Parts: sequence; C-alpha cells; structure tokens
Amino acid sequence: MEGPINGGMLYHEVQESKLCAVHCVNTVLQGPFFSEFDLAALASDLDRREQQMMLEGSAATGGDAFLSEGSFNVSMDGDFSIQVLQKALEVWDLQVIPLHSPVAEPAQVDPELENAFICHLQDHWFCIRKVNGEWYNFDSLYAAPEHLSKFYLSAYLDTLKGFGWSIFLVRGNFPKECPMTSGEATNGYGQWLLPEDAERIIKSCNSGQRQQHHQQPPRTPPMEEDDDLNAAIAASLRDNAGEVGTSGNDHDDDLEAAIAASLKDSSPAAVNKDANAATAPPAVATVTDATPPVTPATGGEDGTLENENKKSALQDK
Repeated sequence: MEGPINGGMLYHEVQESKLCAVHCVNTVLQGPFFSEFDLAALASDLDRREQQMMLEGSAATGGDAFLSEGSFNVSMDGDFSIQVLQKALEVWDLQVIPLHSPVAEPAQVDPELENAFICHLQDHWFCIRKVNGEWYNFDSLYAAPEHLSKFYLSAYLDTLKGFGWSIFLVRGNFPKECPMTSGEATNGYGQWLLPEDAERIIKSCNSGQRQQHHQQPPRTPPMEEDDDLNAAIAASLRDNAGEVGTSGNDHDDDLEAAIAASLKDSSPAAVNKDANAATAPPAVATVTDATPPVTPATGGEDGTLENENKKSALQDK
C-alpha cells in the first residue's frame, strides 16, 4: 500500500499579483514545479507556433495573414491561457479535458472518483485537488486549502458551472513526491501545511475577510439604500399631494402619514426583496392602486341650495 504523498503535507500557494495560473498548476502538481517565467516561455513558444501556422495557411490560400503584435497566450498583467496550462501539465504526462466533453462524462456523474479539476472564470484560475484521499479547494485567494467533503464536491462544481465558470478535468500520472527540498521550494508564496494546520487557518479566517471574486452571488443591498428609496417616495407623494385638489387636503395629509408609516414599517422586508416578492407587493404599486386621483366636486351643498332656489322660484310663478 502506497504511503501519503509528500509525507501527508499539503502544498498551497497564496495569491501573488495575477499569477493565479502559476498557483493553479503548482497546486495540481502539489509542489513548486513552475514559475511565472516557465509559463511565459511556454506562452512565447505557443505564440510562435500559432503565428507560423497562420503564415503557412495564408501562403497555401494566397491570402494575407493577420498577425497580432500581442500574445494570445499571456497578457501584460500575467494571466495565461488554458493552452499554456495544458502545455505545462503535459510535461508531467497530465491531460486537461473540458468537463463538458463526452470523454469526461464519468467525471460529471462521479467527480469524487477523479483526482483534480481546474476552474477558470475571466482572469482567475484555481485548482480543486484530491490529496491522500481527501478533496481540497486550493484557491490562491484563500489563506490555506479548504477541505471539501465528497458530497459537497459535486454540489460545489455544479454551483461553479451555474455561475459561468469553465471547469477542466485533469487526468494522468500525478507526481508522487515533490523532487525539491523545503529549502529549495521557497518561492515567496508557496507553503507546506499539515491538513490540521490548514483546517485551523481556515477556521480562524473570518469568511468576510476572504477576497471575493468574479461572478459570486450578489450581496444583499444595504439598509441605507432602502431608506433613501423610502425618503424619495415620501417626497414624491408630498409633491403630488398638491395636484390632487384643495378639497381633500385633510384626507391627503392623513393618507400621506399612513403611507410614510407603512414604508417605515416595511423597510426591513425590502432588504430581502426576492424572498418577499410573492407576498409583499412593492409599496409604490400599493399606493397607486389604492389611492386613485381625487376628482374635484362639481356640485356640493352650494350647488344643491341653488337648485332648490330655482325650483322655488318656478313654483312662485
């Protein structure tokens, strides 16, 4: 029976600049195997090969090749393409396969039977890796690897896909041991941790202090926004009160006071608008439906008295 890799230690890299692709590759391999310069060299080689293919294709068709002066595989701020990550992992006889491809269908059903996944959205990469039989999230935005249960792994991958993340399966012969000693492995952002140390660090970190990234669930709007909305509605009601007519001023004042009180009472519910949408219609719509414009009176007591005087005059005649 094989012993634990790297003596049971977990290798984790904390975010440095925009080198998340470097962190992702190294945590897949569980060791500081690549630097940003190594990936940049791979990106340069890929660019050269792609440009050569474009030139050859253009010569065969008699057209003009469009060659960009920039790189398609590395950005100026250090972000790398999936092709660079693939090339880096191919050095260690590992394949990177899109999770939605037919060959990865078993991993869609039973992801816990695999060994590693790479996740990507916009300019961020991170790795989910099984080490010594346990799954961990090696996101470089976290201070330490976060343990994932086998049940939660599947739900977590589905959640990422729902938020637009691209997920890739990594298969092949993963390195059993890091060939470097701890002294040689120092790169400024890598660290070796025992699983219990990683768990302790994660627990000590307040979840609100973790760096948030692209396409996370939207935050609940702060209460101040609802207070501003209520104030704006109340001001609008005050402005519209003058248009209703002078005959109903007392009624309008009472109605406005009642609406203001209602808005004040309902402000906490506005924080969770989606949850209460079916049971609590917006206050503005309620006000509009319940208070149609008051039509100024055309008769009244003075008009009735005038009609009676005319009728009396006719009878006298």
